[in-house]
Parts: sequence; structure tokens; C-alpha cells
Amino acid sequence: MDVRLTSEQRQLREAAAKLADDLGPDAVGELSDEGRIARLESTVAATEWRTLRSDGASGVEVAIIAEEFARGLVDVPFLGPVLADDLARRLDREVAVAAEEAATAGVDLTRSTVGVVEAPAELAELPGEDALRWQALALAATGADLVGAARGAHALAVDYAKVREQYGSTIGSYQAVAHLLAEGLALIEGSISVLRHAAWAVDELPAAEAVRAAKIAKVYCARAARTVCETAIQVHGGIGNTWECLAHVYLRRVLVATELWPVKLEDLEVTDLGLS
Repeated sequence: MDVRLTSEQRQLREAAAKLADDLGPDAVGELSDEGRIARLESTVAATEWRTLRSDGASGVEVAIIAEEFARGLVDVPFLGPVLADDLARRLDREVAVAAEEAATAGVDLTRSTVGVVEAPAELAELPGEDALRWQALALAATGADLVGAARGAHALAVDYAKVREQYGSTIGSYQAVAHLLAEGLALIEGSISVLRHAAWAVDELPAAEAVRAAKIAKVYCARAARTVCETAIQVHGGIGNTWECLAHVYLRRVLVATELWPVKLEDLEVTDLGLS
């Protein structure tokens, strides 16, 4: 496995990052800006990234976009449509995407789960190999969402630590804060590595192995992302616990992504962890 992104994948990442930076919310108040959301929806639809799998894109490329969209808190559907597209491709027919969001409307303010169906009825029509690959893609895509949210929360905390002053110095100059941020970065780097392997495995390893890789990535990324988001809130101090701070929006997104196709450590076999 070559973990390096190709030049085309790097360009895709840059394009997704720019879209997220340009049209994603910069403040909690912008989450209710209907004009911004309409522009964002129009732009995402124009990219045709929701049908990446039908166009022959790899699991890595789906993960690249999911990660950047979560980092920028993109609040229009992507995970649901792209998974429905993969299912439709495998069935060789169109699959409707549900738009239900009531279950998470009060939790995930970015509505990232709109259109996500965890157990679509059509899945039973697939051969076992295809069903497992769809599951691996679903786990890898939500893992990418977790990594992206962690990156966004960490960047938010780092930016705050550079400008917030206490006792005449920025708080980032104090070891207690610097160490928290360094530990968060280490968790993110580990998450990127395990996620990259899982996303690659979707198309390149036997289906059962791809699912195992995706489950391991989901467990690691979920735990790491929650820690990073909670650390970001801690670095912000009192303001981190207020509605106006975006840190809680990242944490909400992480909590919801964790519960999509949830995997617990005890669900993994000893051999999955390389401990046999």
C-alpha cells in the first residue's frame, strides 16, 4: 500500500477544502443562514461529488471529501447521498435517498446525517461480498468525518491559543496548553494513518479484511476525535462551554458520527488488533 495521495487526489482535497472554507459556517450563527446554505447546496450539487462511486472513484477519494467537509462543518448532505450512490452502482439501479433528520436534529447542528440510512432494505439484495464492501465504505466514510471534525476542532483551539492572553502572554506559550494541543495533534496523525488504510482497503483488500480495517479505524478515530474536541473546549476555557463557541458544534458532529455504524473495542477480535 502506498499511503501517499496521487496528484489528482491532492487536487481533489484542495478543491474540497476550498469549498468548505468558502461556504462552511465560520460561526454558530451562520448555521441558520439560509442564503449561505443555499449557495453551499448549489455548489456541492454542481461538483457531482455525491456520485463519486458511480464515476469510478475510490474509497480514498470519498474519504478525502468527507474529511474536508467535516473539518469545515459543511452542513449539507454528503455521506447519505454518496453511500446511496455506491449502493445504486452495485445494484445497477437508482436508490432513493431518505431525508430524515429528526433523530439527530437537536444533536448535530450541521445536519451531516441527512440522507444516511444505516440498514437500507436494498442491501439484502446484494451478494455478500458487495454488502461487506458497502459496509466498509460506510465505516470508512464516517471515520473520515470524525477525523475531519477533529482537525477542525484542533485548528480552532490552536488559533485561540495564539491570541488569548493571560498574565501578559498568549496561553499557547504555556506548557500545560501546548502539551494538550501537541497530544491532540498526535491523535489526529494516528487517526489519519489508520483511516487512510481503511479507505484504501475498501477497494483493494478482500471484503472481510476491508470491514475489519474499517472497524479498527472507526474505534480509533471515534475515541481520538472525542478527546481532541473535548480538549479544544478545555483550551477555550469558560467561553468553550458557551453556545457561541464552535467547539461544541464539532463535538456534536463527532458524537453523531460515532453512533453511525457504531463499533466498540469489545467488538474487535484479538486477531484484529494484532495481539494473537
